[in-house]
Amino acid sequence: QVRLVESGGGLVQAGGSLRLSCVASGGTFSDQAVGWFRQAPGKEREFVAAINWSGINTITADSMKGRFTISRDNAKNTVYLQMNSLKPEDTAVYHCAAKFGYYYTDAHHYPYWGQGTQVTVSS
Repeated sequence: QVRLVESGGGLVQAGGSLRLSCVASGGTFSDQAVGWFRQAPGKEREFVAAINWSGINTITADSMKGRFTISRDNAKNTVYLQMNSLKPEDTAVYHCAAKFGYYYTDAHHYPYWGQGTQVTVSS
């Protein structure tokens, strides 16, 4: 059973930065693609970014390109989401999710999920 634990969320002013971490245990992490998704109150879950098993291939949602960067360190079983130039509309609970094989932007493809970490951006 794959277990994912997110951390790094918090309260930050608009224009600030945060780095989220997703630490995995169980399974073979280096075989898994990982995605970040977010959900704001009253809104649907939204794709943020994803990375393949090696870290070579990534994809980022258009609205976050240039501000958010996904990366991974397989030696540490960790995937990161570096978020810069944060905006109030980035406020949400951020979840990481994992799956074996290639990444998808559709959350339904991911069987393993973390509990999430709250990101709040003040104006």
